Amino acid sequence: MTDSTAVVNAGANNVPGVEERPTARVVLTSGDDNDADDRDDDETGDAVADGDDEDLLENYPEDTTVSDRSIPSCWPHLAYEESPAQELDLWDMRITSLAPLRLQRFADHLTRLVLRKNLIKELDPEIFQVLTKLEHLDLYDNKIKRVGDALSNLTSLEHLDLSFNILREIPETLSRLTALKIVFFVQNRISHITGLQNLGATLTSLELGANRIRRIEGLDALVNLRELWLGKNKITRIENLDNLRQLTILSLQSNRITKIENLEKLENLEQLLLSHNGIERLEGLEHNTKLKMLDVGSNFIPAIENVSHLTSLEDLWLGGNKIPDLHALEPQLRHISTLETIYLEANPCQRSEGASYMRKIRLALPQLTQIDATYL
Repeated sequence: MTDSTAVVNAGANNVPGVEERPTARVVLTSGDDNDADDRDDDETGDAVADGDDEDLLENYPEDTTVSDRSIPSCWPHLAYEESPAQELDLWDMRITSLAPLRLQRFADHLTRLVLRKNLIKELDPEIFQVLTKLEHLDLYDNKIKRVGDALSNLTSLEHLDLSFNILREIPETLSRLTALKIVFFVQNRISHITGLQNLGATLTSLELGANRIRRIEGLDALVNLRELWLGKNKITRIENLDNLRQLTILSLQSNRITKIENLEKLENLEQLLLSHNGIERLEGLEHNTKLKMLDVGSNFIPAIENVSHLTSLEDLWLGGNKIPDLHALEPQLRHISTLETIYLEANPCQRSEGASYMRKIRLALPQLTQIDATYL
């Protein structure tokens, strides 16, 4: 194994309104910047480690307290009062098995566990089911195919990241994690949205980008959801969102959507991201008057229309469509004083206007501070 660096931070939680408590943190990262290039990304999810796993935390005290007398000699000498170790960050260490780390010994205090960019294929229930104080679990970029019941006891968990693994479905055990607020499943092989029905009281952000989802479904219970990220899937229609009335961000970029529809109930929506689809008309936004950002770039939209009522709009991205001229800019957008940025590049109007393109946009919309990538 390559040399590692260990950082121990001790201090208080400086969160307003929260009682201060002592914390300690251990961070272990690989000393070899090339380790990530050696990772095996085969479709089977198999991984090969350089050698047998070892206990990277062997010098860390059994009683999960850190003090100047317990810091290994390879770490800088730090003197501070003993405090519970609440955070363990183990990044890019080529870990294949968690058993040698004996994480159970930290169960009384551990609230944050980061195991990013390793080679973990399985989650052992005997390890995770005792870590009941965990609030943040990050397993981004491993080789995990299934979760099983390993996380079923983590009822204090608020943040879960299982992005860049090999999951084919949303783990059923999520239904028991009733404190979850933020969940990431980016770049897996998930084809259906299921198993979220018990998370409606707490879940505020759900990220399922870059999967194999074809239909928006299974979200009715998520009445407190504020962010929904479904970009880079195979979704053909905007549907089944009526119950998500607290939603402020909806991302459906890089799908197969041809029409903006079924957004009537999303009156709190502030960001709507629909670039790289097959949308043929700017429409269906009559009730979304709180929109601040609208991205419909790289579609097949032929005209700027049906946006004059969006008087809170700050960013409008229309690049890469089929807009032939700039005639609609003034009647549709000039009165929107909040509008700062507009993208119209890669439309026919840019070619037809030639050198006058930028000047005409500025005359029509003097409130702008940015046109395409140019700051004014």
